[in-house]
Parts: sequence; structure tokens; C-alpha cells
Amino acid sequence: MASFVRNTLIAGLAVGTVCNAVAVHRNTSGGDSWHRFVRSPSNPIVKPHSILSANTTGDFTNPNGLLGGNGNPTVMTRKEGDMSPSLIVDFGQDVVGIVTISFAGSTNSTEGFPGLKLAFSETQQYLTNTSDFTRSDNLPAGSKITNGTDQIAVANDPYTWRDLTGCQHGTKVCSDGLHGFRYMKIWLDALESDAPYTQSYGSVSISNVELEWSAYMGTPDTFTGWFECSDEDLTQWWFDGVYTTDMVTDVFLANETDPRDSASPTLQGKQVIFDGAKRDRDPYDGDLAVSALTSYLSHDFPEAARNVLADLADHQRADGWIPPASIDNYTLDLYDYPMWWVVSTADLVMYTGDTDFATQYYDVMKKVLDDYYGQNLTSTGGLLDKENGYGDYAFLPRSGPITYYNALYVHALKAAAHLADILGNGADSKTWISRASEVSAKLLARNWDPAVGAFFDGGPCPNEPEGTICDVHAQDGNGLSVLSGAVNSTIATSLLDYYGKNTSRPYGNAFYDNDSLQAGFSERVYAFISYFELAGRFATAGAAGSAFEEIKRLYGWMSTHDPEITFWEGIGAGGSPYEEGFTSMAHGWSTGIVPLMSNYVLGIQPTGPGFKTWQICPVVDGGDLTWARGQVGTPQGPIKVSWQKQSDGIFEMQIDTPEDTTGVICVPTSGSKNAQLVVDGKQVKGTTNASTIGPIATSGENFKVLSAKGGSHTISVRV
Repeated sequence: MASFVRNTLIAGLAVGTVCNAVAVHRNTSGGDSWHRFVRSPSNPIVKPHSILSANTTGDFTNPNGLLGGNGNPTVMTRKEGDMSPSLIVDFGQDVVGIVTISFAGSTNSTEGFPGLKLAFSETQQYLTNTSDFTRSDNLPAGSKITNGTDQIAVANDPYTWRDLTGCQHGTKVCSDGLHGFRYMKIWLDALESDAPYTQSYGSVSISNVELEWSAYMGTPDTFTGWFECSDEDLTQWWFDGVYTTDMVTDVFLANETDPRDSASPTLQGKQVIFDGAKRDRDPYDGDLAVSALTSYLSHDFPEAARNVLADLADHQRADGWIPPASIDNYTLDLYDYPMWWVVSTADLVMYTGDTDFATQYYDVMKKVLDDYYGQNLTSTGGLLDKENGYGDYAFLPRSGPITYYNALYVHALKAAAHLADILGNGADSKTWISRASEVSAKLLARNWDPAVGAFFDGGPCPNEPEGTICDVHAQDGNGLSVLSGAVNSTIATSLLDYYGKNTSRPYGNAFYDNDSLQAGFSERVYAFISYFELAGRFATAGAAGSAFEEIKRLYGWMSTHDPEITFWEGIGAGGSPYEEGFTSMAHGWSTGIVPLMSNYVLGIQPTGPGFKTWQICPVVDGGDLTWARGQVGTPQGPIKVSWQKQSDGIFEMQIDTPEDTTGVICVPTSGSKNAQLVVDGKQVKGTTNASTIGPIATSGENFKVLSAKGGSHTISVRV
């Protein structure tokens, strides 16, 4: 029946797209030492890693037989009154796709075929006799396809079963379809409601279990960017971040997405970046502020992010608001996500050079900034003032002139102004820069807390009157005020110091410094919003050390706790998944480690569309790194950077940029006034040219900046 069969045409297109990507996108690194860190399966047919033998119960023969696909099968047998035989298959890491099970056959004890139940989970903690999440969990009771398990009526003759969405017999013996999981529990049992088609007794022989990989398959030859450094943990986490985003890059299919009215015909069959592998399988533009950067910095596959941004822009409301996702038929009320659409659109242009996209959707951007948010500024005295009723990235119970919304607005205004300049719309650029400056000043005047040296969250505490300010400080607004340039370096240093000292947890920095807004907030960590604070630390002189320290707590925690490797949607008290089994443990918005390492530790950032102009300003102090190397793919070709600190006090950096590009290079001098700078074998003093690299453009306390044309250069400095 139609609901049971996955769209094989679209499925074939999805696999074909991935295979084409593997064939076309070749790495040009000249080395492969980083290949060992890649987590992706090498084949779209993924084999399980092992059976968790300690969890095997009941009457079994050869429990490991189902792993190899050859030899003797695994046989599960149950007689009336016996314990149900069960086992847990471990795929070794989070995976996503369609499970297939090859049966060597079955025997019945009474009427009906023997039944199997399947339950899926990303962690052992939440693997019970129901899955940690199924699509049916998001449906009303009368519309549920399954009730926490996928069911199989195992036929007597050998065959292969595929876990596709739908039912084998009308509304009975039903399966949920695609899953994101690490562990799969299999046991011989049946639902009473599936009678007469299944029974709880008999014998089942399983000869093979596999997964048909659904998502982008990021094998080494698809990488156009990579990263490696002297700290293997940081290196591995970079590739784990890429793998997490690869897992959520997939074809949008109605029967595999979030079922809450998100099945958009305008996205059907297109590549997108979902926010989570298991849930919510719907693309959100806020998530793209991190996950799209991860994608651009690792693979030449901007199509997925572009499709999402275009589709949401095409559904813009008359007042300028852009929906955050297709969920609820494009009506989910989030206040902040239209600003993230602007930021993510600017990122698309800068990283891919797609100025046509900016031109096509320029008026959409103007309506967001000038109509939707601009009218709010006018009616509230110059600061964005969110009303109750709209949510945000975490559905936080706050309203009023919140620091986060205003700092994000400054961030979006500046990103839009840069695009306006690129497109020749100078008047808009001046207007938006001026507005950003005004909002920054008013934000500082109203929400700055001089008692602690950081921004208040900005709204009232629960049950307090509007206009009052709750004594609570949030990571989102403070971090974005730094990254957006809404504050100067003195203020940035102050608030970063306060926040680091007062919110440090073993698993990251909490997103609130106390629980005045809601219980538990001072113990909750979001890697998504932590990224902007961490980027602010890397961008602030003297704060890089605190960035490295926070990264090791945050990503170190996730990488050493089940399911390991992939990065979580949110972390709660004690370092647990913040919404228990419902938590997505492979979430693209939590992969900020990738842009942090590529954009700051390597220092590679675009300053013009598609890296036609660029800057290479590596952060080399503050941590324990002695070397780092890698590249970023661009439309003109790769930008490669390698730097190392030598034992004799010399810092050396090698760069290689496309010939038809220009940029600036920041050479770290560690504060030495007597630093000796050598470029391509020639010593540079003052503004003297060195080879073709150009004169010194500026000097700072800890660096010198050289203007440069594309090409290969070696730069060394003795401090």
C-alpha cells in the first residue's frame, strides 16, 4: 500500500546525489593524515558494530550470527510461558537511515506469524521497551502509526524486511520508518492489537541486520575543507562536528520529517539541513547559523542550506516575518529566527559567492529588518521589545527589551549592511549601520549591570510587572553583544570574565547565571548558543585561553558520554540530556567547534563573496597548541594554512590562496615590540614591501597585518 512504500524514485535520487558528491568533491590537501578522524561510513550499507551481550535474554542460538550476513543465523525461540528472547544491536555510533533485516525464515506455534518488536535509541540510558522517540510521538492519539515500537510479522519463507513507514495489514503490524539511533533492541513478542497477523511465540531466524544510510555520506574524498592540530581531541571534535551535520543533511521526504504539518510540497525531494537526525526532522533557519557554516567549511554542498533559506523566504508573511521552519504549516511563532535568516543568508553569500541569491531575496531581507523589526523599534522607543506569545530558539519565558534579541538585531543589521554594500545599495547600508549603532547605545544604557560587569537579560522576572529588570544574566545576549561589535573591547572583556566565572559547569557554560527566570536554567547548556560566546572569546584579545578551556569542557563532555561522537541538542543538570530521551543527540546547531577551529584557530574567514577577498588571522596564543593546519574550500580553490611554534622561539606560517584573490594576513607577535618579521625569505621593516605580499597594513599590540595577493607564502616571526 502507498503509505508503506518509501518513495523509491526520491530515495534513488537521494543516494545518487550522495554518490555523485563522492565522485566529484575531491580533497586537494596534498596529505591524508586527517583521514583517520573521519567518522562517516565508507559504504551506504552500514553494518552493526556488535551485540551488547550483557543485555541478551531468553532462548537464543548464535546471537552474533545476524552481524555478519553470512554463516549461521541468529535464532530466537519462544514457547508459551517463556521469557521473551531479546538482544541489543549496537551500531558503534549514531547512524540514520532505514533498517533492513534479512530473515532465514520462521516457524509458528499457533495461528499467525511470529512477531518481532524493535525499539531504537541514541543512548543506552533511554533504550527501554519503547523507542526514545518515534514520529508517532508527535501525533494525536488517534493518528499514531506506532506506539513506541516498530512491529514485524515474520513470514515463514526467507525474505528481507525494510523498516518503511506504514503498516503491513491495514492499520496493523506497523513501523515508523527512518530512525536516527545508535542502539536497536529486537525481541520476539507481538501486540495483542496486531492479532491475528502476529503471535508472541514461535521461532525466528535472522541472517543479517543492516542500515541503508540516508544522509550525506561525508567520506574523505568529499571534504573540501579539513582541520588538524597538535591536540588530537580538538581535531577529532572538528570531524565529529562535521559528521553530526552530515547526519542531518538529507532529502526532505514527507514520511520521514516531523509529522506536525511540516510536510511541505515546496521542499519535497530537495536536499536540506534538518536540525536533528531523529527529531525535529524539519529544517530551521536558526540552526543554519551554525550547521550551514559547518557544511560550507567541510564540503562543497551549499545546495542544502540554500534550499532551506529560499523556501522560508518564499513563505514570508505580509508584515515581513519569516517562518522558522515548515512545521505547523509555516506558522510556528519564533521571534528571533527571521534575524537568523538574515545572518544565514549573509553567510551563504560570503562562503559560496552566491550573490544572485542575495539579489533575488534582497527585498525579503529589507522587509525583515525594516518592516517587521523596524516597526517594533518605532513603537517601543528604540529597542526590540518582544511580546508574550512568540517563542525563540529555546521557547524561553521572557518578554520585553531582551538583550539577546537586540544584540542579534545588531548582528543581523551589520551582516545585511555588508550585503547591501556588495550589491551597490549604499544608502541601505548606511541606514542599517546607523541603526545598529543606535540600538547598541540604547542597549548599553538600559540593560548593562555595572554591579557585575555584564548585561542583564533585560525583561521582568516571572510575576513581576513589565518594565522591571530581573536580576539574571544570559549567555545569548552577552555573547552576541561581543560578536556583533555592540560593545567595545573593555566591556567585552568584563562580561566574558563575569560569565566564565559564574556559569562554569563540567559540561560547558550554563546559558543563565541563576534560576530567576525558570528552575534549572543555571544548570542547562546549549552548545548552539555557546558557539556565539566562544566566538566572542576568540575575537577578544586575551580571551582565547578561556575559549579553549570552555571548549574542552563542552565538547569533551559530549564526546565521552553516550552516544559519543555526535553533539547534543542540549545538556541539562549533571550533564544529562536536557529533555531525557526526547533530546536529539545528533543536532547540527551544536557543531560550532567546526567554525571555531577553521575561522579562528586557522583564522580563515571571507571578507568578500565566495572568499574573493579574505583574511587569515589565526589565534595562536591562549591554549596549548603548538601547531595547526588545514584548509577551507572556496569557489576559486582551496585556502590552506599551516602554522607552528618552534622550540627556538620562531613562529612560522605557510599560506596558499587562490591566485585571483586578495586578502590580509595577521602575523602574531605575542606583544613583542622587537619582533623580527620575515616574508618569503626577506625581512620586513615598517611598511617595506616583501616579495609580492604587499606592505604592512596595520599593526596592533599582538600582531602585524600584511596586505596580500593570492599565492603561496611563508612568513616567520622571531619574538
